[in-house]
Amino acid sequence: MQIAVLLYPGFTTLDAVGPYELLARLPGAETVFVAKETGPVRNDQGSLALVADRTLAEVPAPDIVLVPGGPDARTAMNDPEIGTWLRTADETSTWTTSVCTGSLILAAAGLLDGRRATTHWLAHEELKALGVEPTGERVVFDGKYVTAAGVSSGIDMALHLLGRIAGDETAQTIQLLTEYDPQPPYDAGSPEKAPAAIVAHWRGERAEGPGSEG
Repeated sequence: MQIAVLLYPGFTTLDAVGPYELLARLPGAETVFVAKETGPVRNDQGSLALVADRTLAEVPAPDIVLVPGGPDARTAMNDPEIGTWLRTADETSTWTTSVCTGSLILAAAGLLDGRRATTHWLAHEELKALGVEPTGERVVFDGKYVTAAGVSSGIDMALHLLGRIAGDETAQTIQLLTEYDPQPPYDAGSPEKAPAAIVAHWRGERAEGPGSEG
């Protein structure tokens, strides 16, 4: 099973690395980081790079496609080379997935038309404008399309996929070995739970232009 993680300048690190850390542990899995060109690709903060070992053309038919989000997802979603690769890979993929605003990239490629999907809570209206039915769920399955909400939810998505691909016991084993047992000090991980003033601030920032959501 080949898992292709798309990289583009300005991606959010955890969007890619969170699911990778779990999915790469699937027995027999080959995980490859792909981009338009091989070499290091800088994240949204410019302070960290992941290395694309293969070009898009070299990985035409992965079993699983993973598209991370990031502030520069809007650039990637208008990149014809990325759009063409996604449509081609999707023709034979078993699962086509995204994290955060990565669903905007899938939608722009025409892969989520009329489907239910999720994204970062600040990008729901953008997703709707692309012909997708946005939901507030953390992970959404619609056929073979699996979308995760903001950043950290990619880990949850990976666990869901592990269970469906390899069974509950394998998923539980990987969860245990990675000690994924979230116990955050604050209960502010969604707009419904976070202090209203913080939510209002970021909604205001978003209204003024593309935000920092991944």
